[in-house]
Amino acid sequence: MDTLARYVELFVPMLWLGMVLAISFLEAPLKFRAPGITVPLGLGIGRLVFRALNTVEVVLAVVLIVACLILSPGTAGWVLLLVTVTVLVVQVAVIRPPLTRRSNRVLAGEDAPRSKVHYAYVALEVVKVALLIALAIVLARTFV
Repeated sequence: MDTLARYVELFVPMLWLGMVLAISFLEAPLKFRAPGITVPLGLGIGRLVFRALNTVEVVLAVVLIVACLILSPGTAGWVLLLVTVTVLVVQVAVIRPPLTRRSNRVLAGEDAPRSKVHYAYVALEVVKVALLIALAIVLARTFV
């Protein structure tokens, strides 16, 4: 069991990091540049993609917490993991609801102003990327 948990500690932070980088910093901005993509269509796609991403992130966080409970990664590992999970919880529970309300208004045909909350989500994505890199490094050090 320890060996599996050790591999999970190595693999999951990098998988999570790759997903966030690919979706938040590649797919999300590029989708609005594609021919024929309107703002409502892009918002509809984005809502679906980010709902799926956040669901997978929650699963990865739980798997990583279980692995860390088995192996006890030390104070630095726990702090990085718990701060990363806190960032995710804030994104899902605090920031996404107003973003969803705004996109509902746009999809209903309203001319809603740009959301400042979106900038908070992006800022937390940048923080999460840094945390996941640091977490991967700390957990890899316990492996060697």
